[in-house]
This record gives sequence, C-alpha cells and structure tokens, in this order.
Amino acid sequence: MRRAALIALPYMWLLALFFVPFLIVLKISVSDYALSIPPYTPTLDLSQGWQGIRDWWAGLDFENFIFLTTDSLYWRAYLSSLKIAVFSTIMTLIVAYPIAYGMSRAKDEWRPTLLMLVILPFWTSFLIRVYAWKAILAQEGFLNQVLINLGLIGEPLTILNTNTAVYIGIVYTYLPFMVLPLYAALEKLDESLLEAAEDLGCSRASAFWLITLPLSKQGIIAGSFLVFIPVMGEFVIPTLLGGSDTLMIGKVLWEEFFSNRDWPVASAVAIVLLAILIIPIVLFIKNEEKQWEKDI
Repeated sequence: MRRAALIALPYMWLLALFFVPFLIVLKISVSDYALSIPPYTPTLDLSQGWQGIRDWWAGLDFENFIFLTTDSLYWRAYLSSLKIAVFSTIMTLIVAYPIAYGMSRAKDEWRPTLLMLVILPFWTSFLIRVYAWKAILAQEGFLNQVLINLGLIGEPLTILNTNTAVYIGIVYTYLPFMVLPLYAALEKLDESLLEAAEDLGCSRASAFWLITLPLSKQGIIAGSFLVFIPVMGEFVIPTLLGGSDTLMIGKVLWEEFFSNRDWPVASAVAIVLLAILIIPIVLFIKNEEKQWEKDI
C-alpha cells in the first residue's frame, strides 16, 4: 500500500499541475472567440449531459489550428524560436564546457566555492538580472563605455534591441543549467584513463577528444535539453532585450492572450508549442532513465 501511494504521488502531481491545465487550454483552443469575459465561447456544454457531448463532437472543428497555418506570422515565429533555441544551446555549451571542465579539475577544497558561484545568480530575481543587461548593452551602457575607453571602438555599438542581445541574455541566464550537468559528468571522470592514453602516445588534445568528451556525453545531452526546452518558449528575454525584428513564439503567445485577447487562438498556439516540445521532453526523460539504470 505504501509503495502504491509513493508511486501515485508524482502521478497525482502531474495530473493536477499538468494534465488538468492542459485539458483546460485544449478546451479553449477549440472554442469560439467572443467579446466578453472570458473572451471565448465554449462549444462544449456539459450541462446537457451526453447529448451536449454528442453535439460538441459532431460540430467539433479545429478552425483555430487551421488559422495558424494560414498566417505566416505563426510558423515564422515557430521557426525563429527553433533557430534561436538551437544556436543558443550551442553557444551555451561552448561557454559552459570550459567552466565545468575547470571546476572538475580544481582542488577539492575549491569546488564547493566554485559551485556556489555558479548557483549565485539564482539568488537574484530573474527579471532584475535581465534588466541589468539592458543597462550593460545600451549605447550609453557599461559595455560600450569600457570598449570606448580601451580604444577598441570609436562610437557606441548597437547591441540592445537586436538578436545579439537576445543571445547574450539567453546564454547568461541559462548558463548554470548547462554547467551543472556537465560538471556532474566530468567530476566522475576517471583520470587514470587520461594517464593511460598519454602513456600510449596520445597528446592531451587527443586524449580530450577521445576520452573526456565521449565520457561527458550524458552531461552534454542533459544540459542541452535543459537549455533548449525552456528557451523555445522564452518570453521575458526577447521582450526586454530584443527588438521589433526579434520574433519568438513566446512573444506571439503573450500578444494573443493580453493584447489581442484572442484566447482560442492563443491556446492553439500553446498546444502546438507543447506538441513541438514533446519530442525533446520524451528524449530527455529516456536519457535520464538510461543514466539512472547505468548508475544503479
């Protein structure tokens, strides 16, 4: 009984906080737009019992989903979000790997301090940290002032309100999500394997590519998923740091809900986004299960 209750607890959690909200959003996505509160008219009337369900099923249409295919704004937003998420994940990996590698090779007494420095940004509000980048990247901001004082540029660079600022904000914000899985994988690396490779004639660079990098694959996969999945639906960073040319599905979703107040279309956008993310989420879960089985 205790075992069944223990297993049922996470499923009840998912049911309450994921499946039920998903059904609500799905119901709104097949509703009709209305100038009222709430701004939609449900097509499903449960007060009529089975007859209401039959009538709803007979007249069920997916006009809101079809509308997404007729307006190029939506599929361009999905593609743009996918591109930004992929490149942001790659850039975050490039920045995070040397950091995690250095932490794993540091002395034991220094590792807790280095871990704390990686986690330290979480002690500050996410919104405040993104706002800080607005001051840093502005034309009169800290970055331009430093570059001008060093004589590297003659006039301020236009970074804020561009895709470059969005990439910088995403890499900075999601860097700990990449560093921590990489560090966990690299810390367990057996250094005797590297010594054996060097004894057999491998250079340090060759030993890294042949041993260190393959053995840290699980950390790379986990960190990449932890960055890619939330970046796909990111809203705050492109809104605060991006410009009018920055097109991401999170911004479109916000505008549909709060500016256009078209909840049915916004819900359809959210359902399609979830469908796109199902694949990496399932792959991430499978990867975690394999890693768990290996550790056992």
